[in-house]
This record gives sequence, C-alpha cells and structure tokens, in this order.
Amino acid sequence: MSLPELIEFLGRHPILSLALAGITLALVFTEVARLFRGYKAVQPAGLTALVNRDNALVVDLRPIGDFEKGHIPGSKNVQMSQFDPEAKQLAAAKALPVVLVCKAGQTSGDAAKRLHKAGFERVYVLDGGIGGWQQAGLPLAKGRA
Repeated sequence: MSLPELIEFLGRHPILSLALAGITLALVFTEVARLFRGYKAVQPAGLTALVNRDNALVVDLRPIGDFEKGHIPGSKNVQMSQFDPEAKQLAAAKALPVVLVCKAGQTSGDAAKRLHKAGFERVYVLDGGIGGWQQAGLPLAKGRA
C-alpha cells in the first residue's frame, strides 16, 4: 500500500482511523508507565533464579487459608491488610530483592508500589501470581512456612 492510498483510506474511514490512533496511544502510554512504576514483573523461572542467586525474599500476600493450601517453598505470608514496608521483617530485607506474590498478580502490584515508595530498589511481582507458578509446573509447599 502506498502513502497516497493510505491517506485515502484514512480519509474514507475516520472512525477506524481514530480507533487505531487511540489504541496506539494506549499501548504507548502503558509501556511508558511500565518503565516508571518502580518494580518489574518476573516469570516463575526468574523468581527461582532470584532466590537461588540473590537470596530474594518471597512475600505471599494471599489469605492464610490459601497460603496453607499451597505456597512457593520458602515464601513468607503477610496479609495485605497487615502489609507494612516499614515492618521489621521487610525493612531488614531492603538490600535484597523482594518478590511479591498474590493470587493472579494484581494485589502484588499495589504492594510493590508501596515498597518502592519506601525505598526498596529491587522489587518484583510474580507475573501471573501463584497461578502462573502452578502453570509453570513448579512445586508448592503446604502448611505454614
């Protein structure tokens, strides 16, 4: 398609043109916002590497009942209602990578923003949450940690 043909198409289909421009702007905004949010998403294999290589702290934000049914081995359970970046357990890990885990990856984003605001520099969110961990075929521990 040549440039004159493209301009003619855009002129004949203004609604499609506006929709394309809107979607493009939304994608650009989302990607730029991701760069400045203060934390990164990590895949299950990346979480394993962070734990093994850098002694990362894994914090599971799910309710205690869900945590006891199955959690990432070595993770610590902190209820979102009790989540405090200044808590002794978290403050001691300020120099370490901290990986936040929730059910599907949404709740942990809010907690990650709070950690970043409190001065934590290496903050991660498990992409897909505990569901992503299970889909990767990785093991879960049962009971309290």
